[in-house]
Amino acid sequence: MKRIYFLCTGNSCRSQMAEGYAKQMLPANDFQIESAGVETHGLNPNAVKVMAEDGVDISSHYSKLIDLNYFNTSDLVITLCGDAKDKCPMLPPQTKGLHWSLSDPAQAKGTIEEQLQEFRNIRNQIKELITELKWKNCNII
Repeated sequence: MKRIYFLCTGNSCRSQMAEGYAKQMLPANDFQIESAGVETHGLNPNAVKVMAEDGVDISSHYSKLIDLNYFNTSDLVITLCGDAKDKCPMLPPQTKGLHWSLSDPAQAKGTIEEQLQEFRNIRNQIKELITELKWKNCNII
């Protein structure tokens, strides 16, 4: 079984959405998928809302710090922001790394609808990236 680890700053939005889509799209028999942050900020309710709009339930997720045991035994580590990339521990030699530079939707300004639209934009980008990973059949691993 291959292990994928999604990392962002606070494990509140981007990495949670990536974990949700990956668990939905990739075969559970072949992949163990987790997410974490370099800090914990709590699960963002807007992330839960926009994922539910697309049929993915992440409401039971919670914000977690990087687990070095899981990290060190991961086959693929994907950072979703510059902060996570900069603060990520050095990858073990057997682990492949990818970086997806995504803006933090929690920093969006404006009305609640404008903020939700930014969450949707990031959600859609993540969905495309996970779909691309799936179609590559995770051959990167």
